[in-house]
Amino acid sequence: MVDDDERIRTSTRLALEDEGYDVAEADSAELALASIGARDPDVVIVDLMLPGIDGFQCCREIRRTSDVPIIVVTARSDTHDVVAGLEAGADDYITKPFAVKELAARIRAHLRRTGGGTAGGGRAPGVVEPAWSFGEIEVLPEAGEVRRGGQAVHLTRTELRLLCELAANMGRVLSREQLLEQVWGYDYFGDSRLVDVHIRRLRTKIEDDPAAPRHVVTIRGLGYKLTP
Repeated sequence: MVDDDERIRTSTRLALEDEGYDVAEADSAELALASIGARDPDVVIVDLMLPGIDGFQCCREIRRTSDVPIIVVTARSDTHDVVAGLEAGADDYITKPFAVKELAARIRAHLRRTGGGTAGGGRAPGVVEPAWSFGEIEVLPEAGEVRRGGQAVHLTRTELRLLCELAANMGRVLSREQLLEQVWGYDYFGDSRLVDVHIRRLRTKIEDDPAAPRHVVTIRGLGYKLTP
């Protein structure tokens, strides 16, 4: 957990430890970035408003070397801050003041998706996930790979899960609520901006023209679908 407010760090750490988590604290992005590689955390919680290197740059730096789930914390639910945090590489966000129970629920959802920590997860032994192809894109979930024209495309874990969910429902419209539930693992406290920003990031990586997508298309008023 990266936050320059000692009271928030301490109270959150104690509450999360009561939930069974091991929490390492850092009061600056510089300190966190220097230790993240050695600690290999399952989830990183980053306050956006930090002295020195801010939370946005901290997320970008983490994303250069790691796909660890990142939850950003912001004092405002302002669309600009939320979107900027997600564009910087975060998977999720929560606004201050927050209930630790809600934060813990989001952590559990991310651990279920990645199979990290004590939450378990992952595929059952012997279960082979299908592969999909459309246009120049190949999706190989078993290997955790996406290729475009035979070249590897780097997606974050969340982007890969989002693409797999769309591919598994090829031609079918999925609402933002369905994608929140299937990709992020929760619905009632989710925010459709999570879906919209990750769709936009996904398009920049797999579409020839992200502004005029051929594959990941918007169905106005309904949601998104993947077309071959």
